[in-house]
Amino acid sequence: MSLHLEKAPSRVAAPPPPRNGRRWRSVLDIRAMPYFLISPYFVLFAFFGLFPLAFTLWYSLYDYDLAGTTEWAGLGNYAQLLADEDFWNAVVNTVGIFLLATIPQLLLALLLANALNKRLRLRLAIRMSVLLPLVTSVVAVAVVFTQLYARDWGLVNWVLSWFGVEPINWRAERLPSWLAIATMVDWRWTGYNAIIFLAGMQTIPRDLYEAASIDGASRRRQFWQITLPMLRPTLIFVVLNSTIGGLTLFAEPTTFYNGNVDGGSQGQFQTVAMFIVKQGFREFDYGYAAAAAWLLFLLILLGALINFLFVRRIGGTR
Repeated sequence: MSLHLEKAPSRVAAPPPPRNGRRWRSVLDIRAMPYFLISPYFVLFAFFGLFPLAFTLWYSLYDYDLAGTTEWAGLGNYAQLLADEDFWNAVVNTVGIFLLATIPQLLLALLLANALNKRLRLRLAIRMSVLLPLVTSVVAVAVVFTQLYARDWGLVNWVLSWFGVEPINWRAERLPSWLAIATMVDWRWTGYNAIIFLAGMQTIPRDLYEAASIDGASRRRQFWQITLPMLRPTLIFVVLNSTIGGLTLFAEPTTFYNGNVDGGSQGQFQTVAMFIVKQGFREFDYGYAAAAAWLLFLLILLGALINFLFVRRIGGTR
């Protein structure tokens, strides 16, 4: 008679509990290390972002001049700004140039990105070439465009004379100066925005276009029904970025007037950024300039919010 004895299953010994020091190091490695790695950005932002904002806000509540004398003004600088015709003239100029420059710029960049997204010969070289205006010096761009928009011997007036248009003094009049500065901005930044749009288009699955082609959708319908809705996050980023850049416009209008921040003989193209520099570094009224900077900040927030809501509606989100 044989006995069959079942072998008892061997139990795996449980690992010893980690020591307190090792456990805390593991917790710090998992939870604290990501924050530690991104902390340099926030430290730099605190020094070069939050501190200047708070310091400027403090300055805006005082009458502060070159001699270093400070006197509490409260909201007096803001009240004076809201009644300042020169400030509102700068606001109108800023918004006008922003609209004339940004709307055509984004439309051209979107169309250019859609063209670059197709199969082309020398595709990489063509894509890189659209960034060439961005690396060009602002001073060089201003010199060229100043020559183009010269009143008596400029190329633009010469071309317009073919159609019977009298020579235009592009610096002396408000709308022509806006158009001239807007073309400078568009020439520099259209290619940059086109590359960002192109990067967003590259992430759209090709299966969607293939399925749409099988269903008989034209390329135009594919663009409106597939490309634009799928490009909504990129559109939001580009529009917000363009809003910030357009409302803080300074280099192009300043160099267009030979480095003068007056914005023309009557301030016909002086932007808010130029107004701030004039008040702070020519009139040496630092408190007044700081208050103008904060009002510009509020203007940027308002413009960014309006554009954000508009782009979300275009993208199909309510």
